[in-house]
Amino acid sequence: MNLDSKIYIAGHNGMVGSAIKRKLTELGYTNIITSSRKELNLTNQLAVQSFFSSEKPEYVFLCAAKVGGIKANNEYKADFIYENLMIQSNIISSAKEFGVKKLLFLGSSCIYPKFSQQPIKEEYLLTGELEPTNDAYAIAKIAGIKMCQSYNQQYGTNFISVMPTNLYGYNDNYDLNSSHVLPAMIRKFHEAKMNKAYHVEIWGDGTPMREFLFVDDLAEACVYLMNNYNDSGIVNIGTGEDITIKDLAYLVKEVVGFKGNILFNTQMPNGTPRKLLDVSKLTNLGWKYKTSLREGIKKTYIDYIENVC
Repeated sequence: MNLDSKIYIAGHNGMVGSAIKRKLTELGYTNIITSSRKELNLTNQLAVQSFFSSEKPEYVFLCAAKVGGIKANNEYKADFIYENLMIQSNIISSAKEFGVKKLLFLGSSCIYPKFSQQPIKEEYLLTGELEPTNDAYAIAKIAGIKMCQSYNQQYGTNFISVMPTNLYGYNDNYDLNSSHVLPAMIRKFHEAKMNKAYHVEIWGDGTPMREFLFVDDLAEACVYLMNNYNDSGIVNIGTGEDITIKDLAYLVKEVVGFKGNILFNTQMPNGTPRKLLDVSKLTNLGWKYKTSLREGIKKTYIDYIENVC
């Protein structure tokens, strides 16, 4: 990408899209185009085609998606599969139709089998059953990967796909009905501190292991890959390090400054036992994360206090 290349960020108001917009601006890119949900309904094929026809972006970061935590993914499967299939299909097909030079599709590490060998290599995709609580979302994302690969094969496009690990950071979602585990913990511990509660409840027994990446690091990786990677093979983006939910809870408790106890509700689901990405491919391509988990949680908590509370 040149600094004056026309770059469209689909989903620029979300956590990932806003991080990519910040990174591009920081690096000096001057021709970034965006469109809010009110201005452009990405599930509407004709509206998306009209947008691409008039704007003619050269590069596209496909960050727009319907996302949520284990509760939302399990309860609203139809919404998750429909909206994500529509959004990505409309954007990918319009990118091809209107001559986009390169597109980066954001997938998710939940595309991999529930009991995948750890750490998870890119080639483990479609080698086993998915986690049932988020299979609808995962299937939609797998379809997006296959659509990019199929367009590359049939039409010679340059559409790449990246699979981020669990993300957190600025502009996260703190709705307890739809948020992911880390922002949910930040809100729970903060509110418990403010209310002088005796304990905070965490779903599951605390044994599952998860990997977390600060969203600004993801944005840097996406821009790096957009400029340096041209292949249909998917690329994992993560830290290559994980932590138990129990240890994460105690870390968030410490950062927030909550003095009460933690209760693990073993009647609630754990989700996938472990989900650690093998990031050797990305490392070999020349990129590595910078923000430690503790540092990232501190930055995120400050942002939560300043912009959410």
